[in-house]
Amino acid sequence: MEKPQITAYLKTYCGWSNGVRAVLKKYDLPYTEKDIIQNPAFRWEMEQKSGQPLSPCVEVNGVMLADVSGEEVESYLVQNGVVQSNDAPTSVPTNSSCTDAEHAAMQAGVPLKFQS
Repeated sequence: MEKPQITAYLKTYCGWSNGVRAVLKKYDLPYTEKDIIQNPAFRWEMEQKSGQPLSPCVEVNGVMLADVSGEEVESYLVQNGVVQSNDAPTSVPTNSSCTDAEHAAMQAGVPLKFQS
């Protein structure tokens, strides 16, 4: 099966973004990550391509999946024959935002370590 072209517009620290990373890792899919926090030009690019400001957004073979969770990305990949479904576990939840404690730590400027 040919590997798809994937660009993921993600936040540096984000439960939803980590879920997307986990799904792409689960299926061993290469992708280009564009961190919209570290590089505002990537946020602008994402907004232009997706037509909206919410992240994560994942472009798969030219199709933009806007404001998606890892679970939604996985569903798209399986339904469109990009990957075959598997039950392998992921190291983080694929359909979850950051916890209140993680948000508070980010606001306080405390570096977070997410498992991947």
